[in-house]
Amino acid sequence: NLLFYYDSENCHRPSGLLLLEGCYCERLITTGAASKSKDVAERQQFCFAITYRRENLRQYELRALNEMDCKNWIEAIRDASFNRLMLQKEELEQKHLHLLQIVESEKTAKWQYTQQCEELATEIKKLRAELLSLKKEWKPLSHHQSSGSLSSVQGTSSAGMTGQFANLDQDSIELRKIKKVQSFFRGWLCRRRWKQIVEQYIKSPHAESMRKRNSLVFRMVEAEEEYMEQMEVLVTCFLRPFKMAASSKKPPCSHEDVNSIFLNTETVMFLHQIFLKGLTSRLESWPTLVLGDLFSMLLPMLSIYQEYVRNHHYSLQVLTECKQSPAFSALLKKLELKPACRGRSLETFLTYPMHQVLIPTT
Repeated sequence: NLLFYYDSENCHRPSGLLLLEGCYCERLITTGAASKSKDVAERQQFCFAITYRRENLRQYELRALNEMDCKNWIEAIRDASFNRLMLQKEELEQKHLHLLQIVESEKTAKWQYTQQCEELATEIKKLRAELLSLKKEWKPLSHHQSSGSLSSVQGTSSAGMTGQFANLDQDSIELRKIKKVQSFFRGWLCRRRWKQIVEQYIKSPHAESMRKRNSLVFRMVEAEEEYMEQMEVLVTCFLRPFKMAASSKKPPCSHEDVNSIFLNTETVMFLHQIFLKGLTSRLESWPTLVLGDLFSMLLPMLSIYQEYVRNHHYSLQVLTECKQSPAFSALLKKLELKPACRGRSLETFLTYPMHQVLIPTT
């Protein structure tokens, strides 16, 4: 988008340089041409001006040799813009991408047609082999039929009747063979049509939505199973042993402390047991799935999660206070060493009930 201009045709070095970005190029309209001489009017006949949007910038007036050159110069200067080139570049890139997509689709179609041709060639080979076998069977039968016709002409009426029955048997054999070939063709056409239907369905939007739904349901079931495993470890390895210890003669902590630490953990576990059981029972009726009623059942139970989240910080404070007791600390260390805990502390398990808080609202 640069324009070098010269004072005359004989000049070898340019007189200046113009930046054409953001400029206007219009045909120069001269005023008072009648009062001027003929030579001056002819000189200004093919002139055009280059102007800019900004103020205090010089206006350049240039002249072409003829009308055609003048129009070409004006069009070329108007097109000499970086933004315009970028737009043209984007258009060409879009066309290029479109052509690439067309090429890919044509390649896919070519591959499909090649596969169909190979399948048809295989079927043709099978049919040729079938026809050859039929021809081999037909030759001895036709020879037997010709000999039977000669004997029927020369024989008695009873022999003629047997020849007619033989012809009927021969016709029934031929009909069975024709039906066999027809059934083979019909089966091949049905298999081919069914394959096309399956391929079209696999590429359809409905199949894509079904795949997404299946993936979502499977991930939901896996997450629920993992969540239930963690909750069962929390209840069986920590909550219930601490409740039993609180009921002993020398309790390391009180029942009130246990309830403050674990809050409504057991209720949350029972709720998700019901939800997981409902999910697994619905999977038995696959691919028909109705899960809305399960989530509607969980919606009124959001207050359980809210209560746990709201009091979680307080439960950690109570746990810290109880750890100051040597008996409580010894029992806690013993429980944390169980294989089911996998080296995780009680504080870690107390965060697990909050991991599935958002499931009822999804």
